[in-house]
Amino acid sequence: MQEDKERFYIKVTNDWYVFELCNLFLYRYSLILIESKNYISDNFLVRQLYYPFRLWNGRINKKVRSVFLTFTNGIFHLREYEFTDVNHYNSLRLIKNKKYIIHEETFNHEVLSEIIDKTKVVEEPEKIPFPQADSFERVINLCELLNQKDFLPKEEITQNYDFDSRQTDYYSNAGKYLDLIETGRDSVTNQIGCFLTSKGKQLFGLNLADRQKEFVKLIVSHIAFKDTLKLSLENGELPTKEVVVEIMKRSKLVNMDSETTYNRRASTITGWINWILSQIEE
Repeated sequence: MQEDKERFYIKVTNDWYVFELCNLFLYRYSLILIESKNYISDNFLVRQLYYPFRLWNGRINKKVRSVFLTFTNGIFHLREYEFTDVNHYNSLRLIKNKKYIIHEETFNHEVLSEIIDKTKVVEEPEKIPFPQADSFERVINLCELLNQKDFLPKEEITQNYDFDSRQTDYYSNAGKYLDLIETGRDSVTNQIGCFLTSKGKQLFGLNLADRQKEFVKLIVSHIAFKDTLKLSLENGELPTKEVVVEIMKRSKLVNMDSETTYNRRASTITGWINWILSQIEE
């Protein structure tokens, strides 16, 4: 093995591999290796955990623990993995999975009811499709990345999120639906991509607690989401997809031309309402 400042080289079978190590924490009985990302993705490259594990396993008289950390919207999501066979890259197994949230203020039923009562309903945008982006966490995370980088090419969004180009359009359109994201061409690179609107920039100037409330206000300013949320609170559970579709039909949504379209978009309403309900502290 060879070391070069922040880069490490390790030989696996007959090949040499280079990698960078994010975080290393040494404790009395263990060495914890953490690979961290500031974006949400269903997948990650196993080698990001495996090569650091191979580097340190056997070199230190402590248990080597491999952790994958994502941080978005105030939530630390940690997953601890183990390699059941040290010599096999694909022997990865999840053993622990925890989320930690740092709350600045309480978000309870009273706060939510006040938001619902005071938020005025807006007209549905005619030129922007009704969202088909079931994970509101990803909508937020995309906005976070745009706040950090100002502009993201669509190709970079597709790669980071393990999306195809169609999914990238779905999530950028969801941001446009809430007036948080705009799409256009970068004046320097001439690439097509996304950037935050002035409303989006203002929102990310707020503290986390107020930002969460603003996200909720933006969602419930659309009648189909508002009525679904109110029904969920009244009944103590989310309505069925069939009921959500009925709410959508009476909400006079634009560009909804088939039963299939209603059913697909109903999943987005359910996903976003689930996100709102998950913010409530009992």
